[in-house]
Amino acid sequence: MNQLKRLQETLKSLRLGETANQLPVLLETAEKNDDTYAGFLMNVMSYEQQRREEKKIERHLKWATFPYHKTLEQFRLNEQQSLSKKQFNQLKELLWIEQLYNLILLGPPGVGKTHLAIGLGIEAIHRGYKVIFTTMGELIQVLKTQEITRKSQTRMKRIRDADLVVIDDLMFMAMNQSEANLFFHLINDLYNTTSIILTSNKAPKEWGELLGDPAITTAILDRIMHRVEIIHLNGDSYRMKHRSTIFSNENVSN
Repeated sequence: MNQLKRLQETLKSLRLGETANQLPVLLETAEKNDDTYAGFLMNVMSYEQQRREEKKIERHLKWATFPYHKTLEQFRLNEQQSLSKKQFNQLKELLWIEQLYNLILLGPPGVGKTHLAIGLGIEAIHRGYKVIFTTMGELIQVLKTQEITRKSQTRMKRIRDADLVVIDDLMFMAMNQSEANLFFHLINDLYNTTSIILTSNKAPKEWGELLGDPAITTAILDRIMHRVEIIHLNGDSYRMKHRSTIFSNENVSN
């Protein structure tokens, strides 16, 4: 076994696998640049640190379970008149997560609520926060099965450990009293420990109709609305405005 191979094996035994794989390139670069020993070691450690951070982000993006990958840079702010560039940049700074603020994104289908929520979630992961995305329907199913399936238990642990929880399509469907009670207990667990983004096409004053129980509705709203920013998104549906077509741009007549 030559010296390079022995060095790579030693690095792997020290759990520096990324550096072990990149070692030939690092050595070649150091030789070309006439790096000092200290400079070479610094480059080696910086590379390992960078790769670990990249893998951590990849892992957290996977755990977040976003339905698709859309960043804030892809958000069509110019088509959203109800959100100014200054407000958008304030959201992007993520200080509201540190302050344990919640966001409620309201508006009809297709105006970018989910895209904005996912974009903020992706930004948060790149800043070191733990994020979980779930639809309301999936969340209720996980809450109902957390006592009987390991998958749901793992999912609930990640939700409770997250810095930011995104709940999409809140109040998309009516809940029975048992489901509403489970949802309340989750909101209560997250209160003062986790920021929440809620997307909905129904204003908070309408949530009582779908939660059914006025007392539970009041208790949920009390915790969510304690520190909250409500953002009303409007305009034409992005999906309809930018929809794909199987036809060319030529006019099609009957």
